[in-house]
Amino acid sequence: MTWFEAVLVLAAGLGAGTINAVVGSGTLLTFPALLAAGLPPVLANVSNTIGLAPGTAAGVIGYRRELSGQRGRILRLVPASLAGAVVGVVLLLRLPGSAFDAIVPGLILLGCTLVVLQPWLSRKINLPNGGGHRGAWWVIPAVFVTGVYGGYFGAAQGVLLMAILGIGLDPNLQRMNGLKNVLATVVNGVAAILFIFVADVDWLAVALIAFGSTVGGLIGGRYGRRLPPLALRGLIVVIGVTAVTTMLI
Repeated sequence: MTWFEAVLVLAAGLGAGTINAVVGSGTLLTFPALLAAGLPPVLANVSNTIGLAPGTAAGVIGYRRELSGQRGRILRLVPASLAGAVVGVVLLLRLPGSAFDAIVPGLILLGCTLVVLQPWLSRKINLPNGGGHRGAWWVIPAVFVTGVYGGYFGAAQGVLLMAILGIGLDPNLQRMNGLKNVLATVVNGVAAILFIFVADVDWLAVALIAFGSTVGGLIGGRYGRRLPPLALRGLIVVIGVTAVTTMLI
């Protein structure tokens, strides 16, 4: 890796950490940067997942106030994310890279649509805005499926989680963003640990992304939590549409 490529990967990590803390989809910055630096796709995906794990954890720290009173939700949903991540890693190691190509753009567009319709849908299913509410029955299986996707690749995982949590659990997007960061940290952390033991890793790429994403996660956690609901919803949709466009080109 040349010094220019190293700077590119570091900058991508910084941007990815910031975006992941606020919405998700930071992989759309770091994965192409690693490919541009000459890493093969699978090696880039593995190294990217390990490198982004500290950044998602930093995002949790930035949103710790929004997590107040959500201990019960965390305990219910974390096992689903953990199990999904394990399944996703197994699929990545065993299935061809094209396996999810057809369904992923559709999932992201669905997530964007649900985020836009979230206030109306939340009212229709009559979810009270309460920290102790258990949410709709389908939230846990949906979080599991998102964990599978996150363990497999993970781009726009946050968009899908925000749609699921905002509609099925609590319409307060900032509180759900904090919870989303916890679940994404679990998925990325589990996948990273498994990859370390079972896959080849480019540790220079990991170090650059880890440093950049950690700083970015702290920045995103500090400033992203100040976004009003309408601005946050708009940012989610913009990033989601960008993700789909990038994947289809």
